[in-house]
Amino acid sequence: MPKLFLIIFFLTTTCYAQQSDAFDTFGPFGSKVYTDLKLALEVTKNVYKLNLSYQKIDPKLYDKIGKLKDLQALKLNGNNCDKFPSGFSEMTNLIYFASFNNGFENFPADIKKLNNLNYIEFFGAKFDSIPSDIAYLNKLKTLKISSTNDTLKLPKTLKFLKSLKEVTIENCVLDSFPKEVFKIPNLTFLSLTNVNMFFLTKHFERFQNLEVLVLDGNKLKSIPHEVFKARQLRLLSVKGNQLSKLPDSISQLENLTLLDVRGNGFSNDYIEELKALLPGCEIRY
Repeated sequence: MPKLFLIIFFLTTTCYAQQSDAFDTFGPFGSKVYTDLKLALEVTKNVYKLNLSYQKIDPKLYDKIGKLKDLQALKLNGNNCDKFPSGFSEMTNLIYFASFNNGFENFPADIKKLNNLNYIEFFGAKFDSIPSDIAYLNKLKTLKISSTNDTLKLPKTLKFLKSLKEVTIENCVLDSFPKEVFKIPNLTFLSLTNVNMFFLTKHFERFQNLEVLVLDGNKLKSIPHEVFKARQLRLLSVKGNQLSKLPDSISQLENLTLLDVRGNGFSNDYIEELKALLPGCEIRY
């Protein structure tokens, strides 16, 4: 139950304000968080965590970030950055990287060198694709892309990321159905929210470990019968779609504890039918 509580809490809080706290969980326990880039560059060694949120950064200093070879966690927020500093791909100890409200136009060059990355998040970037070289990040567990204000192309190589557990793609226009996401083998959390999605694959048998599936704000008119094959599913959210009903096979999701169907216009009679199909599940309507 504690695990489920955390899942529900995650989905009912303000999304990026809460998720940004992931920064706190990376880097050596008790290590200092540097917020002054000039000071960090003076120290250089044993600088593990750097948070430059809401700062105007001197371009000359910014271009020297790559000298922080020990850095494990870097957060940028509202810094008016659109390119990565030189030497960024040489920061091979980097585990966490997040950028909020910066206009990055591309992923880092030579991203395959950053093979210790566990966590990548971009909010408000301006790139239109994820590079195929992301497949080299064999320790990557979390990938979050939101509000690119453009189309977003996903690489076919996502299926090689066997450590990837959590994928969030929100407020982007996917250039096609995101079949690449549905081939990632060990996902436990998947959010495809407001991505202009019209239909779903039938291959839910690939989601043997999936516990949370969020498909809010799309244009779905149906959910495949095969959804029951994602047998570990605990939470399913389909808010704000164009659904008239769900497949009866949903009753076979024995672990489903929360179903959110708000914004689909289900009738009261159909809600009662869902309650009968899922007697142990909380239904939000």
